[in-house]
Amino acid sequence: MSSPSELSTVRHATGGATDALRRNNLATVLGLVHRDGALSRSDLTRLTGLNRSTVGDLVGELAALGLVVVDESPASVAEPGVRAARGRPSPLVRVSDQVAAVAVNPEVDAVIIGLVGLGGRVLKRIRVETASARSVGETVGLASAGIAGMLAGETGIRVAGIGVAVPGQVRLSDGMVREATHFGWVDEPLAAMLGESTGLRVWAANAAVLGLRAESAFGAGRGIDDLVYMIGGASGIGGGGISGGRLLTGASGYAGEFGHTFVRSDGRACPCGARGCLEAEVTQAELLAAVGLDSAQAAELADRLIATDDPVARAVVERQYEFLRIATRSAVNVFNPSVVVLGGFLAALYRGAQAHGAPDVLGDVIHSSRDGVAVTEALLGTDQMLIGAAELVFAELIADPARALAA
Repeated sequence: MSSPSELSTVRHATGGATDALRRNNLATVLGLVHRDGALSRSDLTRLTGLNRSTVGDLVGELAALGLVVVDESPASVAEPGVRAARGRPSPLVRVSDQVAAVAVNPEVDAVIIGLVGLGGRVLKRIRVETASARSVGETVGLASAGIAGMLAGETGIRVAGIGVAVPGQVRLSDGMVREATHFGWVDEPLAAMLGESTGLRVWAANAAVLGLRAESAFGAGRGIDDLVYMIGGASGIGGGGISGGRLLTGASGYAGEFGHTFVRSDGRACPCGARGCLEAEVTQAELLAAVGLDSAQAAELADRLIATDDPVARAVVERQYEFLRIATRSAVNVFNPSVVVLGGFLAALYRGAQAHGAPDVLGDVIHSSRDGVAVTEALLGTDQMLIGAAELVFAELIADPARALAA
């Protein structure tokens, strides 16, 4: 695995100088097409700084591996977002539809499984409803059965591996879940167990960090060097930060636990053992219940919060929003981002509160830190965890395509 501070999907190659240079160049080209979408070969030449013949050779090798498709037709360069060069049209290079990663996101109320193609495209998505309390073994069994069913009808797609977005603290080197309080998991070898069950290579990481990674590559955080990301789901609240274009990880990779920001001195007990944590005071379940929804209807939450005129529901929104303001104030004062991205039910809470005239979520931030800070919602919606989990797999693939596909 790469260092957890590396946000890029490109990893540095190792080996002899010539071979390492070739692999780095392959990674650069594939990474650009993966993140930026279809690019002309002339654009790849310009963006990489390599000469045309070298880019042509690299694209040819990636095409032979089945990772990209080259469209030689002149009409291809007229696609939106693709600049056409003067003179002879440049062939268009796009990622192949035949390579994908499986993504798994266990939540307290479901196991969500997706098939994600290169370029961050969610091709399939299934949700397996579950009881709130289950062991790692039960989760692996549900995930394995769901993966088998999802892939049963697929032909011609090469699955490069499985990425797992875990709502808890995960050791990146081996996918060991050190602690997932909402499941009661401590030191559980989730990645190893799922790999043994499916026969596929498995990577795992903290779900919120993977959501940040997805939004940074393809969503609201794209091109932003300094941001704070906070997301809420059925399993609680997490997030992360980027400073100077690099993920803030802490000594062991566990930074970004915004759900355990202290927001209330006489607060509720949190599964972590403390009291008054943000995720103990601000919960998806309470918001859903306030407007008569169940967990499977979470996508409707924002609209219901905006529309409600029930004073009890409005009071729940007001209370939770005030705690969100406290946590956001702390995050912005400490990290000085240019953008705050809210995802999951936190985005719904923010939108609902604003619709009813709530104060600015940054209103109590110190003036100098507040200047120029934008608050925005995550763009990838319910797909962000699946896309982020798939990025764990694609990082390995992009770093050394031939080796990864042969593994």
